[in-house]
Amino acid sequence: MVRRTAPSTKGHSFLHVIKLVSPFVMVVVLQATIAGLSLEVMSSVRAYVAGEALWSRSQKNAVYFLNLYLHSGEASQFVQYQSSLAIPIGDEYARWALERDPVDVETARVGFLQGGNHPDDVPGLIWLFRYFNQVSFLREAIREWAATDPMLLELSVFGEVIRNELKSGPIQDRGRLQFLSSRLSELNRQFTWHAERFSTVLGEGSRAIKVILTCINIVTAMTLILLLVWHTRRLVLQRQAFEDALHAEKERLAFQASHDQLTGLANRRAFEARLQSELESIAAGSLGLVLLDLDQFKNVNDTCGHLAGDRLLCRVAELLRQDRQPHDLVARLGGDEFGLILPQRSPVDTVDIAERLRRSLELFSFPWDDRCFAVTASIGIACIAERDTTLEEAMRRADAACYRAKEKGRNRVQVESTRPDGVLVASRHREAARA
Repeated sequence: MVRRTAPSTKGHSFLHVIKLVSPFVMVVVLQATIAGLSLEVMSSVRAYVAGEALWSRSQKNAVYFLNLYLHSGEASQFVQYQSSLAIPIGDEYARWALERDPVDVETARVGFLQGGNHPDDVPGLIWLFRYFNQVSFLREAIREWAATDPMLLELSVFGEVIRNELKSGPIQDRGRLQFLSSRLSELNRQFTWHAERFSTVLGEGSRAIKVILTCINIVTAMTLILLLVWHTRRLVLQRQAFEDALHAEKERLAFQASHDQLTGLANRRAFEARLQSELESIAAGSLGLVLLDLDQFKNVNDTCGHLAGDRLLCRVAELLRQDRQPHDLVARLGGDEFGLILPQRSPVDTVDIAERLRRSLELFSFPWDDRCFAVTASIGIACIAERDTTLEEAMRRADAACYRAKEKGRNRVQVESTRPDGVLVASRHREAARA
């Protein structure tokens, strides 16, 4: 025999927790990703701005030292010129490597390092160029950067030309000297203009990115707040629905515990509890207790089956409910036995009510299939005025009255009363029974 184990609630609870927190985790992860991306973009833009400052300073130094070398012929000044020129050339090589297809990342890394960029900034420089080079501000900045390529080439060529001319001694031709010096000044002016444009575009782009990323972070934060509010509200509604369902289930169970499932009337347990309460609170007048037994009910069950019997009991229950006061209680005590509690009713009123019920049942006929059954009842009444009457005594008195009604031929009301006017009530009953 294979033993089956109940499914573990631990795994179910874990999955339920995951389901509850997953939306929050997703938004937090999204916001963390956006925040990380924001920092990376801003850091890379900052690296480009820093690189541009170094690039601009280096090209100015290159022009400056080449101009000094032009007039003095000092070899050390040419070396300084070459050292300064190597920085913008390194950045140029890096850009060319990133514009290739496929991208040459290693050459770009070497080029940026030659350009004097910090090693920690190089990955960000490469990443921003590769994946954001078509963004408007970066595309325009790259265009200004690329516009200096011919100038760098000319500056490099000028350096070699001047070096070759100085090998034979200082340049004596003042016109030639003035031309070379003027051209270097013009190159420096063009370099400066493009460098300023590059810096301006990057600055505008950096500010735009800051605004965009700030808006995105605000939107994700608001989304998280709204999600939290929505999720909390959903949990509150779920809890409320659960509590309502639990309350409804408790009411249903309480109703089932105190009511007969077939007829919907109170059951014996509820009937006896109510009777006990009424017996303990008798203050004025009397309490009418009525027990009703259907006559020959067994014939309906035996002849037509229990379905017909059940339908008859339901019809009788509907009849007993009619014209009842809000504080009256009608109950099915079991089988074909019913009971009524009539608080603050005089014996005369109780008998009148019982007699009307008897006549209503007598006039009522129950059709089933091709047959029609007459319905009568034996009714016993106990009119109770004494506060010290026990539940058992009250039920015994009403039950005895009902039994005597059956003995006397059924379809009648029998009163059992300990009140001083009990004889009057009994004689009135007999007159009603003979009518």
